[in-house]
Amino acid sequence: MAPEQHNVSIIRATNTPHQFSYENGILLTDVEPGRARGELTVGPNSINPHGNVHGGALTTLADTVAGCCACSEGGSCVTSSFSMEFLRPATGSKIVCEATPKKLGRNLSVIQVVLTNDQNKSVATGTFTFFMFSEESEEN
Repeated sequence: MAPEQHNVSIIRATNTPHQFSYENGILLTDVEPGRARGELTVGPNSINPHGNVHGGALTTLADTVAGCCACSEGGSCVTSSFSMEFLRPATGSKIVCEATPKKLGRNLSVIQVVLTNDQNKSVATGTFTFFMFSEESEEN
């Protein structure tokens, strides 16, 4: 499959109703080789008891977008490990996540993410490691 078709299929699959990320207010907005972007529309189900965006909602956004970035040059992946740094309370109506690779590898890919609120302030950063597998191995 051509890279452009692969990235369109990533967006289409991620933004499908009944997918976990979609049902939690996440929309993948852009995937290209070595980069992915997505956003969380903040709603009543993404808020913690203090009125801020829940850390789990931020992590779901980051994991989704980082995984799409890891697969942006082909193949598929599963999350192997991650770390998140919550920098300030996440507020606003939308949180945007930008993902770029530290390393795109055949077996492991490492992706960094930056999450910003609708005032363009960084609310969190993170690093995700993904186990990569080829499309051929998915068929076996």
